Amino acid sequence: MSNPSSPVRSPFLWIPSLYFAQGLPFFAVNTLVLYMYKSLGYENSTITFWTGLVGFVWVFKPLWSPFLELVQSKKFVIIMFQMIGGVSLGLLASSLHLPSFFAVSIAMLFVAAVAAATHDIAADGLYIETLDSVQQAKFVGWMGAAFNIARVFSTGALVSLAGYLEKSMTAVTAWSYVYGIAGAILILIALYHTWSLPDVRTERSTKTASEIYQTLSEVIVEFFKKPGIWLSILFILLFRAAEGQIQTIGPLFLKEARASGGLGLDNAVIGSLYGVIGSLCFIAGSLLGGYFTAKLSLKKALPWLVVVMNLPNVVFCFLSMTQTENYVFIATCLGIEMFGYGFGFVGLILYMMQVVAVGKFKTAHYALATGVMQLGLVIPKMISGEIQTKLGYQNFFIWVLLSAIPVLLMTRFLNIPEKEASTNA
Repeated sequence: MSNPSSPVRSPFLWIPSLYFAQGLPFFAVNTLVLYMYKSLGYENSTITFWTGLVGFVWVFKPLWSPFLELVQSKKFVIIMFQMIGGVSLGLLASSLHLPSFFAVSIAMLFVAAVAAATHDIAADGLYIETLDSVQQAKFVGWMGAAFNIARVFSTGALVSLAGYLEKSMTAVTAWSYVYGIAGAILILIALYHTWSLPDVRTERSTKTASEIYQTLSEVIVEFFKKPGIWLSILFILLFRAAEGQIQTIGPLFLKEARASGGLGLDNAVIGSLYGVIGSLCFIAGSLLGGYFTAKLSLKKALPWLVVVMNLPNVVFCFLSMTQTENYVFIATCLGIEMFGYGFGFVGLILYMMQVVAVGKFKTAHYALATGVMQLGLVIPKMISGEIQTKLGYQNFFIWVLLSAIPVLLMTRFLNIPEKEASTNA
């Protein structure tokens, strides 16, 4: 049971801001930072290793999520971690002029990542507890739209702003402004949420932390007892192996000087291409991928989803070989890249929902599967810089193209029961 301790305001007054606040720190920590470190002159191997390491926070997020049930007010948790996230991004901005900036910035990114991941848990919990099933279905589109607006704002507006500022000031100062703005926005949203968020409180849990730990242990044991789970884990890990490398090295390749094998684009141009065109194509791909899978069934659609998911590998191979200066052609290629990710990623989400998560602990097992999925992203991200440094851009993108083959072959051996393959499952 849950009961409101404050007026429940219209979902339009808090769902868009809540999920924008979920997306902003995620992209600030995982994507925006790539452009910042590249602008500041760090090597690709250094950038990818440390930013990948920070990404492990989302891998382990399911392990502490049950303990948030001990806190009655999701609103309190959300506002607190929005504040922590905003302050940590602000401190990152303030630390840019310090001699030990890199170490301090990684520490602040880690704090922001923990705050963002914990915020995710509480935000989803508030959404589920506040809205009935009809409202949940009605506003799920607003959730996705708000999150993707945060993507456009982070990888589009903020990257473009950094590019424009770098023309009139040092890169250090420019990025101080950018991360200062991101932190300030999170804090302002937190203040707004003190008024707009519903404070729907659950009854105080009768479980102790020890009992929650025992339940969590049971959930993990049962997860690894599932038939065929190790094949499923391997599939989930490999599904994003190519993506993890391309999404990390791709932006660095776009910024890299032409003499070093890149395209030599500045942040203003990259921000406009990725933030607007890329995000729109990602949304279009996601929608079409869902309809495509519903029409064919997961079992039949999965090989095609994997193929489309890896279209970006072909795109970057071509861009690295031609080093074209045609912005329209580059924009088209990046649109294809993001469309491919959106379209193909549907397959992994549905596989985790319909195959891996079925059973007694459906929600918890889906959360564990998403942790495995994140692991499949951050490990390739961490090593991608070292591989690219040794191979060069052209050979690296060929390597990524080849690394996508195993997951395509695996689709022939996955056990997707007919009842789960059905669109009515």
